[in-house]
Amino acid sequence: MRLDPMDIQSIKNRFGIIGNTVALNHALNVAAQVANTDLTVLIVGESGVGKEAFSQIIHALSARKHNAFIAVNCGAIPEGTIDSELFGHEKGAFTGAVDSRKGYFETVNGGTIFLDEIGEMPLGTQARLLRMLETGEFIRVGSSKVQKTDVRVIAATNKDLLEYTQKGKFREDLYYRLSTVPIRVPSLRDRKDDIPLLFRKFAVDFAERYKTAPVQLDDDARQLLMNYTFPGNIRELKNIAEQISVLSVDKHINSTDLRRFLPEHPNNRLPMVVNNSNGTHTSEFGNERELLYKLFFDMKKDVTELKKMFVEILQNPGEAAAAAAYTKESLLRDYPVPVELSPAPAIIHNQPAVLLPHDDIHEHEEVEESLNIMDKEKELILKALKKHKGKRKDAASDLGISERTLYRKLKEYDIND
Repeated sequence: MRLDPMDIQSIKNRFGIIGNTVALNHALNVAAQVANTDLTVLIVGESGVGKEAFSQIIHALSARKHNAFIAVNCGAIPEGTIDSELFGHEKGAFTGAVDSRKGYFETVNGGTIFLDEIGEMPLGTQARLLRMLETGEFIRVGSSKVQKTDVRVIAATNKDLLEYTQKGKFREDLYYRLSTVPIRVPSLRDRKDDIPLLFRKFAVDFAERYKTAPVQLDDDARQLLMNYTFPGNIRELKNIAEQISVLSVDKHINSTDLRRFLPEHPNNRLPMVVNNSNGTHTSEFGNERELLYKLFFDMKKDVTELKKMFVEILQNPGEAAAAAAYTKESLLRDYPVPVELSPAPAIIHNQPAVLLPHDDIHEHEEVEESLNIMDKEKELILKALKKHKGKRKDAASDLGISERTLYRKLKEYDIND
């Protein structure tokens, strides 16, 4: 059953919801219909779209509206204390538990609890939550007494929980228990026609707060604003409206003025993320082994250049010292791994330089060498351990890897240091 458009507009007026897009109206319609039940609701949407506002609408239109409502951000509570926060604890249950304490589910008995960022909840806490949803029972941390509570749960997430279940980060049974009625809140870029309306509302509010005239956008600025992607959604639009209201001397804003307030997306200098054929994600380098392979490949090219340079030094010994200094400085700069340099050929004063006959200096031929990455990796590890006399911590630091990774590779290559 769909609500009458007048009823939807009444809800918008009551809770300050602005917009007329079909997706927004559908989300409000579902929220209003499910409000007067005790069904668990999962609100899905990007960060900044206003998911908490929907939880408040559901509570305010329910039979629990006169009882307590509490919003809990699961991602903001440390993993070691979230069980205590939600379910309470007994005195002495852990270090610092000097008194018994009620948890949110006990405090909000008869009311509604909004669990925001539910995807960040630890797996152990998820098991406790599932039992509470199915039986209404919970146990305080450090207690063996089963207690009952009557709480309506509304959860929200900006993650793909179904994908999380496949990766083992979220319980599948809890996912289906929470998503009895899913509500998808549209992102701002899917509500382009609502952007000017929201901006006007924010501009008027900030004008009243700061005792100034409200800013107004011309047609070009309005179109520019509608075409912006708004990765931060309504929260970002509100911030932009506040900046313009405070910093603009001229309250009539054109596209040039507006462009100064729209943030530029920074270039991502991290390894590019791509999709494999199996649908999984990997970085440009993939893993440390591919990165090492790239390093060895570059080193192989530089060694070839060094061989050519050595031939030139033999032909012109006067440049030997400068070439050796340059070579050492270049290698130390380019490679974090230790590189042993042989000293430059010594020039003995008052003695003629011993050179190979010109006919004996043949054009450099590249020597084939093993490119097996495992052999090279093992060789580097052995050199690092020898250099640091078996001290794993120093060797790992020199290799640019963690001590734990080094320990794993010692076992992998059967190296007894």
